Amino acid sequence: VQLQAFGGGLVQAGGFLRLSCVASGSIKNINRMRWHRQAPGKQRELVADIISGGSTNYANSVKGRFTISRDIAKNTVYLQMNSLRPEDTAVYYCNADVTSYGSLWPGVYWGQGTLVTVSS
Repeated sequence: VQLQAFGGGLVQAGGFLRLSCVASGSIKNINRMRWHRQAPGKQRELVADIISGGSTNYANSVKGRFTISRDIAKNTVYLQMNSLRPEDTAVYYCNADVTSYGSLWPGVYWGQGTLVTVSS
């Protein structure tokens, strides 16, 4: 199973970006998908997650600005980021709880990260 994230880049404060993360490989089921971020010199933090039923959770710092969504058929999770701030600058990572064919239990898989830079 592999996760690949796309969509990072440089944007001015107040702007927007949309991140995508595609899971591929021997996938029977994906339960929860998440976006994390890690800013320079800081610990990685959970930004948002979404379960297969559609319920979502957000970090307080992004509520009302970011929206997580997923396309189950495409094994893809998105993060729409609006009203970006310089403090949103970080490497954004996706991860997912994936049950592979032949496995009874899900494993946790991570994407490679995509850099988001917000200039003031």
